[in-house]
Amino acid sequence: MHSRVIVIVDDQATNRRLFSKLAASVADDIVVRSFADPTAALEWLAHNPADLLVTDYNMPGMDGAALASRVRGLPLGSNIPIIVITVYDDRNFRLRALEAGATDFLLSPVDHSEFLTRARNLLKLHKQQQMVEDRAQTLESKLRDSELSREEALRDSRERLAQVIDTVPAMIMATDRQGKCIFMNAYQAAFTGLDPAKGVGHDVAAMFDEEHTRRSHMLDQRVFAGGQPLPSFEEEILDHAGIGRQFLTTKSPLRGSSGAVDVLTTSLDITDQKRAQSHLRHLAHYDAQTDLPNRVLLRQRLQQEIDVAVVTGGIFALHFLDLDRFKGVNDALGHHLGDRLLAAVAKRLQSWSRDGDTVARLGGDEFAILQRHISSPQDAAAHAQQIIDIVSQPFSIDGHKITMTGSIGICIYGPDNNNIDDLLKNADLAMYCSKADGRNAYRFFKQSMHLRAHDALVLEESLRDGLANQEFVLHYQPQVDLATGRIIGAEALVRWRRPGLGLLHPGGFLQTAEESGLILPIGEWVLREACAQARAWQLQGLPPLRMAVNLSPVQFRGQDVYQMVVDVLQDTGLDPRCLELELTESIIMDETEAAAKSLRRL
Repeated sequence: MHSRVIVIVDDQATNRRLFSKLAASVADDIVVRSFADPTAALEWLAHNPADLLVTDYNMPGMDGAALASRVRGLPLGSNIPIIVITVYDDRNFRLRALEAGATDFLLSPVDHSEFLTRARNLLKLHKQQQMVEDRAQTLESKLRDSELSREEALRDSRERLAQVIDTVPAMIMATDRQGKCIFMNAYQAAFTGLDPAKGVGHDVAAMFDEEHTRRSHMLDQRVFAGGQPLPSFEEEILDHAGIGRQFLTTKSPLRGSSGAVDVLTTSLDITDQKRAQSHLRHLAHYDAQTDLPNRVLLRQRLQQEIDVAVVTGGIFALHFLDLDRFKGVNDALGHHLGDRLLAAVAKRLQSWSRDGDTVARLGGDEFAILQRHISSPQDAAAHAQQIIDIVSQPFSIDGHKITMTGSIGICIYGPDNNNIDDLLKNADLAMYCSKADGRNAYRFFKQSMHLRAHDALVLEESLRDGLANQEFVLHYQPQVDLATGRIIGAEALVRWRRPGLGLLHPGGFLQTAEESGLILPIGEWVLREACAQARAWQLQGLPPLRMAVNLSPVQFRGQDVYQMVVDVLQDTGLDPRCLELELTESIIMDETEAAAKSLRRL
């Protein structure tokens, strides 16, 4: 088998490498030739055959339309499929490329799957056209050398040609200037429900619906008038049962020995490829679990709103919604019901949202709502409160009544929030501030939040250094029996000797420790240090005291609390009866099943 050649023309080296790599992956027999200069590509194409040309539209010296026109004028370039790649999402640029002789076009940045699919389709169609032309040339050569009479040779060639085209998996038909069918292959006969022999000589209008017949006749007239093949185009054609399928169609002049010109129409069925492309586009832009737009599609719609706002001066709002304590519900009921709950939240948000607004899922239990056309921040505030209200209405999932709350961050488009990344980042930051301020509320983004976030980041890094440098100490608050005045126990209280700031109480760093997960090593250190101190007092001759240690809800989510307590008691030698663990009710509220299991074991 001969290798098939794909030519890449792009003045950008990065694009040439990308498209060359994509082209090489189309099939095993592909040879890729790439050019930075359109003129060099033309010189090569003048002496070498190619099966597909992929060119950028916007190039210095010669754009993609001009290159396509020049290629069509080459002896070897009249039938080469040409794909033009352009960033111009403008109908005029596409028409220029098509009128110049381009076969198809793709918008940049190019979707890799779409590139591969279209390249394979065009290569397949080109191969089929070459096969028909090669067979026709072979038959024509045999006709000249044949000793048979002209009529007998002509009849024989037509029969042979009919056999050839009957093997091609595409609709192939030739029509004359009066719109009569000269011949059709078996594939087309089966599609239209006609007998091939009876179809010949009849008007094409009897085979297809009125709209398709009118469009096909108009295109045939263009071929008759110009004598050149038309660029390939996609169309829907109804079969004899009225079922529509997608085809990639090309129309070319078919010249007979007498010089008469007919039109050869070839239509390749691409229905399955179009469905696959549509499915891939859906997967790329929608969340599989909730079928809401995903982050990729949200970014596209944000850019559209920004473009409109730049022109009209309008404003819009981006809301970030995070479900409060969803992990606890998820762990308590199981991930299957947790997924059902997320789908129910998505459905409720979608059914409530206004026409034109976008409800997206960003991942986990985070959602985003793009609120278009607002007149003031008060509109966004009212919208956010409505979101909080509808989320807080109970959900019924497989017999379980679940009540959720949500925290929302709002970012308004404006001078300080005028690009996609700033809008997403600042709405997210405002949402975290809403959670930090108590949850089940909304907060507007303010520039001061950046300082707050920066301080939190610095605090987190300082906490890590504090652990590594042993800057934490324990103070012990005595527990006294009021009846006797005797000290019967002590509560271990952690303090942080932060360099330059002195002694810090937990209120200054505990929340950051919990949010960052550093509470896990800090909490284990506190437990171990307190138990070791209690045992040390006993060894000094003091009576046994009960040592009280606080546990954080985060510890029950991030580690095996039972095993940690057992290990610490074994390592320090402290009698378990001398240890008291102080818990908050939120441990049970947040981690019902997991916490209950650990507590029962303890």
